[in-house]
Amino acid sequence: MVSSNALGDFLRARRARVQPSDAGLPAGTGLRRTPGLRREELAALSGVSIDYYIRLEQGKELNPSASVLDALATALRLGGDEHAHLYALANHAARRTSQARHTADRTVPSGTRLLLENLRPCPAYLLSPIGDILAANPEGVALYAGLDGWPEERRNTVRYVFLHPAALTLLADWDASALGCVANLRGVLADDPRSPGLADLVAELTAGSAEFAGLWGRYDVRRRRSARKTFRHPVVGELTLGYEVLRLSEPGRRVTVYQAAPGSRDHERLTRLAREP
Repeated sequence: MVSSNALGDFLRARRARVQPSDAGLPAGTGLRRTPGLRREELAALSGVSIDYYIRLEQGKELNPSASVLDALATALRLGGDEHAHLYALANHAARRTSQARHTADRTVPSGTRLLLENLRPCPAYLLSPIGDILAANPEGVALYAGLDGWPEERRNTVRYVFLHPAALTLLADWDASALGCVANLRGVLADDPRSPGLADLVAELTAGSAEFAGLWGRYDVRRRRSARKTFRHPVVGELTLGYEVLRLSEPGRRVTVYQAAPGSRDHERLTRLAREP
């Protein structure tokens, strides 16, 4: 579920993943009851008092300085996306940012629909911040086997990965796709905790997928970027495609485009996607 103390939850989860040896601390003797770093160890590494850190983790301290956040990020060994995520959570806790920038508008401009059509035969679709497929060209629908069997309002890329029975077979590296979906959704939460549909989607997937619940609790954060993905498609066979993520002027919306080099086997299979029954 979406927590009211997202900053504290994030700090606890990431603290549990850093071993004392990772931070240059002696392991000590005896059994450690706390996975990862203890609160006092993280406080010392970050240069803050234990009382201050406890208040921060409990959601009672809502205005940490940039120097404190940077020190915590270093001690927790956060990457670039995770460091930015920490700042976003702190800004929301201090109410320094808007709590609801996006609306639930599903209207798709005619220019965006034309763009999707002109990208054919490359599969392409328009996504909302939480992964709802607002529009797609025929290849975009056909690439995700079985997606056309869902009503349009249910079509969501994260929901597909975790709840559609075809996903495990279609996605050659399902684990990487699943982790990427959840890590990106964590970023959406930091950008806009009240993003329309976010709380309902997280609740649905937490209840319906143990894999999602486990990954959601890890608090990984990663923004969608260009990469490659291999599909084992039931109609056209295996194909490996690069994909580009195009950010639009509408807040949070993006177009994802899959492509292959002209003349390649993968490109030839792309052209068959929308022609096959």
